[in-house]
Amino acid sequence: LTAGLGVQGMLWVTSPACTELEEKVVDWLIAMLGLPQSFSLAGLGGGVIQDSASSAVLCSVLAARELKMAGQCRVSGSDHRLVGYCSVDSHSCIEKAFSVTGIGTSRLRKIKVDEHGRLDTDELIKQLQLDLKNNLIPFYVCGTIGTTSVLAIDPISKIGEIAETYEMWLHVDAAMAGTATICPEFRYLIQGIDKASSYCFNPHKWMLTNFDCNCFFVSNRNSLLSALSVMPEYLKNEKTLNKEVIDFRDWQIPLGRRFRALKLWSVISSYGEVGIRKYVRFHVGLTRNLVAEIEKDERFELFAYSGLNLICFRARGSDSLNYRLLNNLNESGEIFLSHATFNGKYVLRICVGQVRLTARSLENCWNKICEETDILLSSKE
Repeated sequence: LTAGLGVQGMLWVTSPACTELEEKVVDWLIAMLGLPQSFSLAGLGGGVIQDSASSAVLCSVLAARELKMAGQCRVSGSDHRLVGYCSVDSHSCIEKAFSVTGIGTSRLRKIKVDEHGRLDTDELIKQLQLDLKNNLIPFYVCGTIGTTSVLAIDPISKIGEIAETYEMWLHVDAAMAGTATICPEFRYLIQGIDKASSYCFNPHKWMLTNFDCNCFFVSNRNSLLSALSVMPEYLKNEKTLNKEVIDFRDWQIPLGRRFRALKLWSVISSYGEVGIRKYVRFHVGLTRNLVAEIEKDERFELFAYSGLNLICFRARGSDSLNYRLLNNLNESGEIFLSHATFNGKYVLRICVGQVRLTARSLENCWNKICEETDILLSSKE
């Protein structure tokens, strides 16, 4: 439908409907997800739909850089003293953003995590103090709500306090797990989010929305606009010059943009807030049931489970055994699992989030895992 309409949403004037529907949808999500009103367009902040969390992170790094250096970097290039922070388990898009912006990957400090996969704030403070001693300029820190490998939840409140103390931009990446806060019982996940300068999550991961669709929120849109806004003559128009409207082309890297708000509006209008909550709770319930099966089965050990929809587990035995187990399962064509390394061990991952997933299909998945494990264990004997 979006492709057929052929909407070009770079300016309000090129498609008022595209812009204004996006404004409505992102503000709806603030209320639906329990996010702070500081992210609303009604105040100093605002939300925008990006293609993916990678683009949102890149925009947040640019905004943080320009804010810290009073707009000088976009004119003169990145200051070699700038330094940012994330955990070793943060998404690789942060490292890519530091590379693309010219800050350099050597200026991204990857802080170790605790035994649960959460950023170690004591280590963060130590690194900050060391960098300040070396006359570097801390400007950015990323906290993650749901790391890619094990869905670990960083201590956002504590990281936020540190960001305030050291005058850094705090970006919070909740790419998949962010959808869970549509359920009030999961809003503990975003405790401390009011301290964030920016926040993003992907409706295309767990909110029934086709790829690509990332919702990116900032607490002060002027910081983002000062980093990304360019005004050539061919884009000038009365509404824009008088600041009567929002032009979302100033909130992203490319100029052109598609009508992504239409599909997100369609999902919210079709399922409703209650329907999406039911969908999320169904997946969480299925995951809990499978966790119970793993915990009582002596052939397996549970390695990481955050209480949402990702399970990290392994068959009791060597990394080699689990490597072969994963390959055999995926080559069967019946199920597909992924893997991670956690606390020095090779672990298998099950993510319960597919739109058409049923209790029966997850049961079949578990039966296949048990069957293949028995084959490998018997052949080893």
